[in-house]
Amino acid sequence: MAFRRWHTLFRNVAIVASFQAMLSSSLLFAGGLGATSPKSFRVPQGFEVDLVYEVPMQDQGSWVCMCVDLKGRLIVSDQYGKLYRVQPAPAGKDSSETKVELLNVEVGMAQGLLHTKDGLYVDINGKGPTGAGLYRLQDLDGDDQFEKMDHIIKIDGEGEHGPHAVIPGPDGRLYLCAGNASDLPKKIDASRVPRIWSEDHMLGRMPDARGFMATRLAPGGYILSFNPDGSDVEIVSTGFRNEYDIAFNPHGDLFTYDADMEWDVGTPWYRPTRVNHVVSGAEFGWRNGTGKWPEYFADSFGAVANIGYGSPTGIAFGTGAKFPAKYQNALLISDWSYGVIYAVNLQPDGSTYKSTFEPFISASPLPVTDLVVHPEEGSLFVAIGGRKVQSALYRIRYTGSESTAKASFPDNPESAAARDTRRSLEKMHRGEVDVNLALKHVGSSDRGIRTAARLALEHANVDTWRSKTASVSSPQGVITTAVALARKGMPADQAEILNRLTKLDWNQLSGVEKLELLRAYQLAFVRLGEGDAKSRAQVISQLDAHFPSPSEDSLLDRELVRVLIYLNAPKIVERAVSRLSSTGSADEQIHYAFCLREAKTGWTEETRKAYFQWFYQVATARGGASFGGFIENIRQVAIKNLTEEQKASLGDLVGPPPAPRDPLENLTPRPFVKEWKVEDLAESVTAKTEGFDFENGKQMFAVAQCYKCHRFAGQGGIQGPDLTSASGRFNAKDMLTAIVEPHKEISDQYAATQFLLDDDQVITGRVANMNGDVLMVATNMLDPGNFTNIVRNTITETKPSQVSMMPSGLLNTLSDKDVMDLLAYLSAGGNPKDARFQPAK
Repeated sequence: MAFRRWHTLFRNVAIVASFQAMLSSSLLFAGGLGATSPKSFRVPQGFEVDLVYEVPMQDQGSWVCMCVDLKGRLIVSDQYGKLYRVQPAPAGKDSSETKVELLNVEVGMAQGLLHTKDGLYVDINGKGPTGAGLYRLQDLDGDDQFEKMDHIIKIDGEGEHGPHAVIPGPDGRLYLCAGNASDLPKKIDASRVPRIWSEDHMLGRMPDARGFMATRLAPGGYILSFNPDGSDVEIVSTGFRNEYDIAFNPHGDLFTYDADMEWDVGTPWYRPTRVNHVVSGAEFGWRNGTGKWPEYFADSFGAVANIGYGSPTGIAFGTGAKFPAKYQNALLISDWSYGVIYAVNLQPDGSTYKSTFEPFISASPLPVTDLVVHPEEGSLFVAIGGRKVQSALYRIRYTGSESTAKASFPDNPESAAARDTRRSLEKMHRGEVDVNLALKHVGSSDRGIRTAARLALEHANVDTWRSKTASVSSPQGVITTAVALARKGMPADQAEILNRLTKLDWNQLSGVEKLELLRAYQLAFVRLGEGDAKSRAQVISQLDAHFPSPSEDSLLDRELVRVLIYLNAPKIVERAVSRLSSTGSADEQIHYAFCLREAKTGWTEETRKAYFQWFYQVATARGGASFGGFIENIRQVAIKNLTEEQKASLGDLVGPPPAPRDPLENLTPRPFVKEWKVEDLAESVTAKTEGFDFENGKQMFAVAQCYKCHRFAGQGGIQGPDLTSASGRFNAKDMLTAIVEPHKEISDQYAATQFLLDDDQVITGRVANMNGDVLMVATNMLDPGNFTNIVRNTITETKPSQVSMMPSGLLNTLSDKDVMDLLAYLSAGGNPKDARFQPAK
């Protein structure tokens, strides 16, 4: 299950508020330690929340999943106990009218439930009667009880990363998802994913620094499809960490909300929680430790939406809800730890989708476990619970004035045609492969289409298409077929792969093609051998002059350095150490340190000292629970590659690891300039349009601590909004106001809560985890490992904080020129060629 051990977050800043500021607060809990009060929910205008049932913990546990049965009742499961049938009180009625019945069955501990005409499906990740996996219960005599039980799919996987949701598909089959602690069933009849998965790390992998799942390798979490009787089991997709739920949209496309590994926060291999469009046969790149694939890898498939920190649980499309069209068409996704249900608005974009998202429902605490649209009444039922915390059931209904008529899901003719093309290729993932048709589409600029075409080739005998790849002439097609041949071919194919790739003109390739070219090289060397000196020299000749990239493209430089270090390109160590020292983003620095750890040649005394000095500099950085361990493990690998003479010359730099330092240390060196106000700079911001200093603006982004919380141009943190595209929504004055007056407008997505305790103490932060009656509140984004624990029965009042989690005074050490350059840097999206950076006329 995706309920999170949130040991590591650094989203929040500690704020001490007065008792008087709490006097107008609302009660957080209904009845002391009971369920979160509906009055504390934040919902869009026109929506109402009913408390349908407050679950008695001692008798009925903590509910984590549910479904609607054929009579419109709910069936729910306690995470550690039984199944219950619920007849909800009518909308607007008192919760005392809700009726709950214990089901007389031998199974429970379900994290997936589905009721169809074929029976009640119960997916267990605990110790069921005959083990974990999917059971089907049937009522044979019509007495509303289940007499027959069959274990139709056995899955070896228990706990919160075990088997999860089961849902019906538009094709009449059923679909099941399982987390990365689940082994594939022993009986697999077919696989849409070519069964050639591997780790595929060019410079090796370091396992999680705390040893978590260190031996768990590919394929990771997966999604299965099968007939209602459990026959014909096929693998649909792999490479997830811990996807708890799955859902189909009205176009018949499948989506999931996958979990992050919060212990990785602050590292370059951290991947935020994300919504994935689950296309046929795709691999989504989960690997243990440092090995997680970035979403741009050619042999992976990216995210539709990167959400950020959280603990993904239940998801559902709003289809069938009596809501305004916007919410009918939204993918509703639950975050257990932060108590938010997001509405992800999907727009067809070629054969797949693009998206925006916003908070739909939130409260604190609101450990959402599952949600389901009731097909008859059109309400959304929401369950909270898990981890033995207080559980409850709510109804979300719309009583506003907007139309709730059935909405059409967004579409356009171009996207419909692209989906048809993708699906025609996907049919070959489990049928006869038309090699010529696949080769026709390997060069498509549409990622979904070329991925489907590549996978079709990989399902075919390589001897049927190896020679035909010579007919592919487009750069994207050459790259895609190289990826396919590297994954499916033999060592003898390497020479031809490298020959074709090295003939491509780097300067004529798009950004996507460059990244996929570099991944093709990685696969060619990792899978097919180290290559001979001549072929390696050809690759170096093609790539070497482009690192570092003139535009300092973060992602491109990361992959270039990975390949060039592997190939031992001339002076690559010197250039990599220079980038390590010059980039302002800690996660990018860590990437260079990681790549350099195994470099055994090309070092000078100067570069070696600079490299090991970096480990002392990074000691001020903060991240997830494994962050410090990863840094020290990288350092230790590098030390092992030193001679005794080299160690002696480095002295203390290779001694005991640097002690963690106060994360606020680096806030003090710059002198105070002025407590800036918006009116001080507003006129200048709008008047000046050119002559700004790009390099200074980039440096000020780091000096003002922006990198700690915000991602920009592929670098930085993610606990705040990504600012890369901020200029598309805000002008320079808007951005100035947001920085100088962060409390003026606070998004629900990043809002904190003030808790007043019975000893008059006030704690402000965000609930990041729960365990029984204890709330674990994150209060300081600069110290991610520390929580403030609050026992629920000590809370007397609570209310949303009126103070932003973003600190004030970030610009106070900057001159007016520094501020102007920073705003220009943000407004330009980090593009040094923007007109703002041209000399003033």
